[in-house]
Amino acid sequence: MVKRQLDWTNTIFIGTAHLLAVVGVVYVCLNFHWQTLLLALVWFGFCGVAITGGYHRLFSHPTYKAIWPLRLFYLLFGAASVQNSALKWSADHRVHHSRVDTPEDPYDITAGFWWAHIVWVLCKQPKDDDFSAVRDLAADPLILFQHKYYFPLAVLFAAVLPAAIGALWGDWLGALLVCGFVRLVVQWHATFSVNSFAHMIGTQPYSTKNSARDSWITAIISLGEGYHNFHHRFQSDYRNGIRWFHLDPTKWFVWTMSKLGVTRDLKRTPARAIARAREMASAATAPPAVVQ
Repeated sequence: MVKRQLDWTNTIFIGTAHLLAVVGVVYVCLNFHWQTLLLALVWFGFCGVAITGGYHRLFSHPTYKAIWPLRLFYLLFGAASVQNSALKWSADHRVHHSRVDTPEDPYDITAGFWWAHIVWVLCKQPKDDDFSAVRDLAADPLILFQHKYYFPLAVLFAAVLPAAIGALWGDWLGALLVCGFVRLVVQWHATFSVNSFAHMIGTQPYSTKNSARDSWITAIISLGEGYHNFHHRFQSDYRNGIRWFHLDPTKWFVWTMSKLGVTRDLKRTPARAIARAREMASAATAPPAVVQ
């Protein structure tokens, strides 16, 4: 068993952020400004799609292409999500897919729910600067810019800019607490749920070879990333939820942007391959025939 060391920087920051989020909830109840709440919701949406559409489906898995202004938007609001640079996030995620359910998986669910959900973030990781899995991203000037200036960008877009906007209606402190910390903590746990809940709750209609599962409950929590069994089976598909009724805001956003010429080359798994995967998964879980 690998012995993990606590990362005190992450632990103190994440703990402080949770405490300030509680303060933010109390503050907004006592000093309500609808503009502040609206700003937090807008920031939550921007940061959410920066992670799901940018960090995940564009950078970690190049499931489509995007023009540079959208990629820059993803990188700026990805920094505001305070989940590390796109380069580091994608490196961890690609290792997760290649080593899923093993000790080499950064957020290995076999180590327990809490490890996969948040504890792994609180611990130092081996080979923390290993970017061998993301050499393609390391050649991208925009991604390298964000990686180099990640800390100041995170402070600017997660705290300074929301506070400055809130000052326009006389509530800079509320904007800092609610848009900065309440929004941040909620978004953290939404993202973390994909590493924990999506590997524990739901069905496995496409593959039983790993712990990834499809769940509409996780899809609600994670803003559409809950159809995780499909995603692990078909990583190159820009969609997570493939049915029209599947909640997948990122899929709808990327598709809409393609109609405006902002995104292109959206990758979709052929229906025949999906049907075949369902047949194989069903056969793998079918009870053995009774010999008479």
